[in-house]
Amino acid sequence: MTVKQLRAFLVVAQTLSFTQACERLHLSQPALSLAIKGLEASLGGKLLIRSTRSVRLTPEGESLLPLAKHLLAQWDNTEERLRQRFTLQLGRLSVAAMPSFACNLLPAAMVKFRHLYPKINITVHDVINEEVTEMVRSRQVEMGIIFSSEGADRLTFTPLFDDHFVAVLPPSSPLISKCSLTWAELLNNDFITLQRPSMVRRLLEQALNQQHIDLTVAFESHQLSTVGRMVADGLGVSAVPSMCIRQMHELGAHCVPLTAPSISCQVGIITHQELSVAAQALQTVLIETVQAPCFP
Repeated sequence: MTVKQLRAFLVVAQTLSFTQACERLHLSQPALSLAIKGLEASLGGKLLIRSTRSVRLTPEGESLLPLAKHLLAQWDNTEERLRQRFTLQLGRLSVAAMPSFACNLLPAAMVKFRHLYPKINITVHDVINEEVTEMVRSRQVEMGIIFSSEGADRLTFTPLFDDHFVAVLPPSSPLISKCSLTWAELLNNDFITLQRPSMVRRLLEQALNQQHIDLTVAFESHQLSTVGRMVADGLGVSAVPSMCIRQMHELGAHCVPLTAPSISCQVGIITHQELSVAAQALQTVLIETVQAPCFP
């Protein structure tokens, strides 16, 4: 049984006329008769009794009629919804992003996406880097934004920008007058950072170990906002990716470029190879919108 056969039966059953049905369906008489015969053959019996003067339904045809109406309505609805998804008039998308990106850079990209595609709904999961990768790999989300492609084997990694770590200082610190700071200068103060297994913490420790610099931590937290507030209140200093500059300033802290060594990390999108039309559109918006942050 095909949709074409079922549609042919429905129109004939409603008009009780092969001639009118041919006109509505834009089919020839032989083509319409062939469709009805094919449907009857697939179901195993007569649905219509046709004479030279009239067409009437068999009892089996009568029982099929309401079912045919329901099935075709469902088919048409499904077809329309899929068409809307392909044309980005309807849809839902789930994205995972590390909190530093989700909080600071993702909202502006979503504003642009929402303006272009107002009927696409997006769910954002702000989770640590490792969880982003796992959620994409297990297909809980279609797209993730992470630091580096480490551990993202067999997933597609699309770079967005290279980020650099900056110093975060309390407003009372004499260091805020400097154009840049070395790590040696920064680490003369109590250091505040994220708790393990944060990728920010790992990137800092790995880069500093390569330079034979010990990272002694005085305070640590799970949230960047807490780290920023601790610094703003004078508990110590910190270092965060430059994408967090605005967030740190809003919390009352001050940011200064860091050198010797300059620590950078690549930020990008991870996905499986095949993406929905909505995910492709969001990826395009991210690539066009997101840029490497800079000092105001």
